[in-house]
Amino acid sequence: MEMAKVSFGDDAIPGYECGDKTLPGVIVLQEWWGVTENIKKQALYISSKGYRCLVPDLYKGKLGVTAEEAHHLMGNLDWPKAKGEICEAAKYLKATGAQKVGVVGFCMGGALTLIGAQHSDDMDCAAPFYGTPDRAICQPEKITKPVQGHFGADDNMAGFSDPTAAAQLAENLKAAGGDYEVFSYPGVGHAFMNDLPEPYPDFEARKASQGFPGYDEGQVTLAWQRLIAFFDKHLQ
Repeated sequence: MEMAKVSFGDDAIPGYECGDKTLPGVIVLQEWWGVTENIKKQALYISSKGYRCLVPDLYKGKLGVTAEEAHHLMGNLDWPKAKGEICEAAKYLKATGAQKVGVVGFCMGGALTLIGAQHSDDMDCAAPFYGTPDRAICQPEKITKPVQGHFGADDNMAGFSDPTAAAQLAENLKAAGGDYEVFSYPGVGHAFMNDLPEPYPDFEARKASQGFPGYDEGQVTLAWQRLIAFFDKHLQ
Protein backbone atom coordinates (compact mmCIF):
# COMPACT_ATOMS: atom_id res chain seq x y z
CA MET A 1 0.00 0.00 0.00
CA GLU A 2 1.19 3.51 -0.81
CA MET A 3 0.01 6.98 0.04
CA ALA A 4 -1.44 9.01 -2.82
CA LYS A 5 -1.28 12.78 -3.05
CA VAL A 6 -4.74 14.35 -2.86
CA SER A 7 -6.36 17.74 -2.42
CA PHE A 8 -9.65 18.40 -0.68
CA GLY A 9 -12.01 21.19 0.31
CA ASP A 10 -12.84 24.41 -1.52
CA ASP A 11 -9.25 25.63 -1.10
CA ALA A 12 -7.69 22.42 -2.49
CA ILE A 13 -5.86 21.61 0.75
CA PRO A 14 -2.96 19.22 -0.01
CA GLY A 15 -2.55 15.90 1.72
CA TYR A 16 -1.85 12.19 1.45
CA GLU A 17 -4.42 9.40 1.49
CA CYS A 18 -4.49 5.60 1.65
CA GLY A 19 -7.15 2.92 2.09
CA ASP A 20 -10.47 2.09 0.47
CA LYS A 21 -12.89 5.03 0.45
CA THR A 22 -15.70 2.98 2.01
CA LEU A 23 -13.68 2.21 5.15
CA PRO A 24 -13.98 4.30 8.33
CA GLY A 25 -11.79 7.38 8.04
CA VAL A 26 -8.90 8.44 10.27
CA ILE A 27 -7.23 11.83 9.99
CA VAL A 28 -3.54 11.58 10.95
CA LEU A 29 -2.01 14.91 12.03
CA GLN A 30 1.64 15.79 11.73
CA GLU A 31 4.28 16.65 14.30
CA TRP A 32 5.95 20.07 14.24
CA TRP A 33 8.45 18.74 11.66
CA GLY A 34 5.77 18.51 8.94
CA VAL A 35 4.55 15.52 6.93
CA THR A 36 7.56 13.25 7.49
CA GLU A 37 8.18 9.60 6.72
CA ASN A 38 7.27 8.83 10.35
CA ILE A 39 3.78 10.29 9.93
CA LYS A 40 3.25 8.51 6.61
CA LYS A 41 4.37 5.20 8.15
CA GLN A 42 1.97 5.69 11.04
CA ALA A 43 -0.90 6.42 8.67
CA LEU A 44 -0.08 3.33 6.60
CA TYR A 45 -0.01 1.19 9.73
CA ILE A 46 -3.43 2.43 10.86
CA SER A 47 -4.78 1.89 7.35
CA SER A 48 -3.52 -1.71 7.40
CA LYS A 49 -5.89 -2.33 10.32
CA GLY A 50 -8.96 -1.55 8.22
CA TYR A 51 -9.08 2.24 7.89
CA ARG A 52 -8.88 4.91 5.25
CA CYS A 53 -6.31 7.49 6.34
CA LEU A 54 -5.84 11.11 5.35
CA VAL A 55 -2.77 13.17 6.30
CA PRO A 56 -3.46 16.88 5.68
CA ASP A 57 -0.27 18.78 4.83
CA LEU A 58 -0.70 21.77 7.13
CA TYR A 59 2.71 23.21 6.17
CA LYS A 60 1.98 22.93 2.43
CA GLY A 61 5.10 20.93 1.63
CA LYS A 62 7.53 22.56 4.04
CA LEU A 63 9.62 20.40 6.39
CA GLY A 64 11.71 21.31 9.40
CA VAL A 65 15.12 19.64 9.25
CA THR A 66 16.31 21.12 12.56
CA ALA A 67 14.47 21.76 15.82
CA GLU A 68 14.90 25.48 15.19
CA GLU A 69 13.24 25.23 11.78
CA ALA A 70 10.40 23.09 13.15
CA HIS A 71 9.87 25.57 15.99
CA HIS A 72 9.70 28.35 13.42
CA LEU A 73 7.19 26.47 11.24
CA MET A 74 4.97 25.63 14.22
CA GLY A 75 5.23 29.19 15.52
CA ASN A 76 4.13 30.57 12.15
CA LEU A 77 1.22 28.15 11.77
CA ASP A 78 -2.14 29.88 11.46
CA TRP A 79 -3.94 27.79 14.09
CA PRO A 80 -7.49 28.99 13.31
CA LYS A 81 -6.85 28.20 9.64
CA ALA A 82 -5.43 24.78 10.57
CA LYS A 83 -8.56 24.14 12.65
CA GLY A 84 -10.66 24.88 9.58
CA GLU A 85 -8.56 22.60 7.38
CA ILE A 86 -8.89 19.72 9.84
CA CYS A 87 -12.65 20.22 9.91
CA GLU A 88 -12.60 20.20 6.08
CA ALA A 89 -10.64 16.94 6.17
CA ALA A 90 -13.33 15.26 8.25
CA LYS A 91 -16.07 16.63 6.03
CA TYR A 92 -14.23 15.38 2.92
CA LEU A 93 -13.82 11.86 4.30
CA LYS A 94 -17.53 11.59 5.12
CA ALA A 95 -18.60 13.12 1.81
CA THR A 96 -16.53 10.59 -0.14
CA GLY A 97 -17.48 7.34 1.52
CA ALA A 98 -16.45 7.11 5.18
CA GLN A 99 -19.40 6.51 7.50
CA LYS A 100 -17.43 7.53 10.59
CA VAL A 101 -14.26 9.57 11.12
CA GLY A 102 -11.67 9.61 13.90
CA VAL A 103 -8.57 11.72 14.35
CA VAL A 104 -5.13 11.00 15.76
CA GLY A 105 -2.14 13.31 15.98
CA PHE A 106 1.33 13.45 17.41
CA CYS A 107 3.11 16.35 19.16
CA MET A 108 1.67 19.48 17.48
CA GLY A 109 -0.81 17.11 15.86
CA GLY A 110 -1.90 15.92 19.30
CA ALA A 111 -2.94 19.46 20.19
CA LEU A 112 -4.66 19.82 16.81
CA THR A 113 -6.48 16.51 17.39
CA LEU A 114 -8.24 17.98 20.41
CA ILE A 115 -8.99 21.18 18.52
CA GLY A 116 -10.62 19.15 15.75
CA ALA A 117 -12.58 17.07 18.23
CA GLN A 118 -14.10 20.18 19.77
CA HIS A 119 -14.85 22.09 16.59
CA SER A 120 -15.80 19.47 13.96
CA ASP A 121 -19.27 17.96 13.86
CA ASP A 122 -17.94 15.30 11.47
CA MET A 123 -15.48 13.71 13.92
CA ASP A 124 -16.62 10.77 16.02
CA CYS A 125 -13.59 10.24 18.30
CA ALA A 126 -10.09 11.58 18.93
CA ALA A 127 -6.72 10.21 20.07
CA PRO A 128 -4.07 12.83 20.91
CA PHE A 129 -0.46 11.74 21.45
CA TYR A 130 1.76 13.96 23.61
CA GLY A 131 0.24 17.34 22.81
CA THR A 132 -2.33 19.69 24.38
CA PRO A 133 -3.74 22.89 22.85
CA ASP A 134 -3.78 26.51 23.89
CA ARG A 135 -7.00 27.28 25.74
CA ALA A 136 -7.65 30.25 23.46
CA ILE A 137 -8.60 27.84 20.66
CA CYS A 138 -9.67 24.67 22.52
CA GLN A 139 -11.26 23.90 25.87
CA PRO A 140 -11.07 20.12 26.43
CA GLU A 141 -13.72 20.28 29.15
CA LYS A 142 -16.20 20.92 26.30
CA ILE A 143 -15.26 17.75 24.36
CA THR A 144 -17.87 15.06 24.97
CA LYS A 145 -16.77 12.76 22.13
CA PRO A 146 -14.66 9.71 23.07
CA VAL A 147 -11.02 10.68 23.64
CA GLN A 148 -7.99 8.48 24.25
CA GLY A 149 -4.79 10.31 25.18
CA HIS A 150 -1.22 8.94 25.20
CA PHE A 151 1.74 10.54 26.99
CA GLY A 152 5.26 9.53 27.97
CA ALA A 153 5.91 9.61 31.70
CA ASP A 154 9.35 11.14 31.03
CA ASP A 155 8.11 13.81 28.61
CA ASN A 156 10.04 17.04 29.17
CA MET A 157 7.81 19.43 27.19
CA ALA A 158 6.54 21.46 30.15
CA GLY A 159 2.97 22.70 29.86
CA PHE A 160 2.44 20.95 26.52
CA SER A 161 2.84 17.22 27.03
CA ASP A 162 4.66 16.64 30.31
CA PRO A 163 2.94 14.67 33.12
CA THR A 164 1.38 17.87 34.51
CA ALA A 165 -0.17 18.70 31.12
CA ALA A 166 -1.42 15.11 30.76
CA ALA A 167 -3.01 15.20 34.21
CA GLN A 168 -4.68 18.52 33.43
CA LEU A 169 -6.10 17.09 30.21
CA ALA A 170 -7.51 14.11 32.12
CA GLU A 171 -9.11 16.46 34.65
CA ASN A 172 -10.67 18.57 31.89
CA LEU A 173 -11.99 15.55 30.01
CA LYS A 174 -13.47 14.18 33.22
CA ALA A 175 -15.30 17.49 33.65
CA ALA A 176 -16.69 17.13 30.12
CA GLY A 177 -18.43 13.92 31.16
CA GLY A 178 -17.59 11.97 28.03
CA ASP A 179 -15.87 8.63 27.44
CA TYR A 180 -12.16 9.28 27.98
CA GLU A 181 -8.86 7.62 28.86
CA VAL A 182 -5.44 9.22 29.33
CA PHE A 183 -2.54 6.77 29.41
CA SER A 184 0.96 7.39 30.75
CA TYR A 185 3.83 5.21 29.49
CA PRO A 186 6.80 4.73 31.87
CA GLY A 187 10.34 5.04 30.60
CA VAL A 188 9.49 7.00 27.44
CA GLY A 189 9.14 10.67 26.63
CA HIS A 190 8.03 12.96 23.86
CA ALA A 191 7.74 11.47 20.35
CA PHE A 192 8.00 7.93 21.72
CA MET A 193 5.92 6.50 18.85
CA ASN A 194 8.53 7.40 16.21
CA ASP A 195 10.54 4.36 15.13
CA LEU A 196 12.67 6.62 12.92
CA PRO A 197 14.88 9.24 14.63
CA GLU A 198 14.45 11.75 11.77
CA PRO A 199 15.64 14.39 11.28
CA TYR A 200 18.48 13.10 13.47
CA PRO A 201 20.89 10.38 12.31
CA ASP A 202 20.10 8.18 15.33
CA PHE A 203 18.20 8.18 18.63
CA GLU A 204 21.33 9.11 20.60
CA ALA A 205 21.63 12.30 18.55
CA ARG A 206 17.93 13.02 19.15
CA LYS A 207 18.42 12.55 22.90
CA ALA A 208 21.48 14.80 22.92
CA SER A 209 19.58 17.55 21.11
CA GLN A 210 16.13 17.34 22.69
CA GLY A 211 16.48 15.14 25.76
CA PHE A 212 13.98 12.52 24.56
CA PRO A 213 14.55 8.90 25.69
CA GLY A 214 15.17 6.27 23.01
CA TYR A 215 12.75 3.98 21.22
CA ASP A 216 10.92 1.40 23.38
CA GLU A 217 9.21 -1.18 21.19
CA GLY A 218 7.18 -2.62 24.07
CA GLN A 219 5.55 0.70 24.95
CA VAL A 220 4.95 1.52 21.30
CA THR A 221 3.27 -1.86 20.73
CA LEU A 222 1.02 -1.30 23.74
CA ALA A 223 0.04 2.17 22.53
CA TRP A 224 -0.79 0.86 19.05
CA GLN A 225 -2.92 -1.92 20.53
CA ARG A 226 -4.86 0.56 22.63
CA LEU A 227 -5.31 2.98 19.75
CA ILE A 228 -6.57 0.39 17.25
CA ALA A 229 -8.95 -1.06 19.86
CA PHE A 230 -10.25 2.47 20.49
CA PHE A 231 -10.87 3.10 16.79
CA ASP A 232 -12.44 -0.36 16.37
CA LYS A 233 -14.85 0.43 19.19
CA HIS A 234 -15.92 3.85 18.01
CA LEU A 235 -15.53 3.76 14.22
CA GLN A 236 -16.22 0.21 12.99
